[in-house]
Amino acid sequence: MGTLSIVLPAYNEELMIEETWRQLSKIMEDNNIPYELVMVDDGSKDGTWEKICSLPKDHVTGVSFSRNFGKEAAVFAGLETASGDCVAVMDCDLQHPPETLVTMYSLWKEGYEVVEGIKSSRGKESRIHKGFANLFYSLMSKAMHLDMANASDFKLMDRKVVDTILLMKERNPFFRAMSSWVGFRKTTVEYEVQERMAGDSKWSFKSLVKYAISNISSYSAAPMQLVTIAGILTFLLAVILGIQTLIRYFTGTATEGFTTVILLVLVIGSILMMSLGIIGYYVARIYEEIKGRPRFIISRTNK
Repeated sequence: MGTLSIVLPAYNEELMIEETWRQLSKIMEDNNIPYELVMVDDGSKDGTWEKICSLPKDHVTGVSFSRNFGKEAAVFAGLETASGDCVAVMDCDLQHPPETLVTMYSLWKEGYEVVEGIKSSRGKESRIHKGFANLFYSLMSKAMHLDMANASDFKLMDRKVVDTILLMKERNPFFRAMSSWVGFRKTTVEYEVQERMAGDSKWSFKSLVKYAISNISSYSAAPMQLVTIAGILTFLLAVILGIQTLIRYFTGTATEGFTTVILLVLVIGSILMMSLGIIGYYVARIYEEIKGRPRFIISRTNK
């Protein structure tokens, strides 16, 4: 019977740590699943780390960052720390139902190497949030040529899948995309998003937008292609306006003033500035990769 490691990134989850441990431990023991919980404190400002250290150490491995490095870094720290034959990643707020792990584990024993949780509904999210999420995964699917429509962080992976993902050394990793890209034998399990039992969501709309932009730019060159498309469209517009201007000049009906010139300058100038912004963002990404700094810094563990 293989051991299941459960990676739980936590940021300011003081109110949820003990309940998460209690529910997961009970479910694993009731189903005779050998397990370990890998709780990663992502530089929390509350008592999250103290709560992790208060849990029994026989099944709980705690890791604490020197500062907040973000959820992606916490996930990868958990994957590096986990020692199980298979590894599951789930949210510490229990919005991913723990009982689904039993089904995932059973499918893994049947030979599946990636078991991904698929949301049957997105819970009580706003229409704006749902629309933005659908747009984001649609763009990622087209950019990566992979189906990311139902991608989530809630999944169980075989040890060899985890080891393969850890070989990828991007400074700005995107776990959902990387776990889809590596392939392997895959299946899915549906689950319903649960309501939080305590605490508040750490994701604001602004932070989700930043998260989306960061992941699209770190895993796809599609925005760079927009620069080329914008240049082609501007060229076509310039040709049309140029032909129109010449016709009016030779027929003696040329319009006086600089309206056309001003519009052209504004359009071309705007496109140039946006293009430079996109290129600059990618140059900054290249700069971060070249520096080769670690994805995270672990300041302490509970062992």
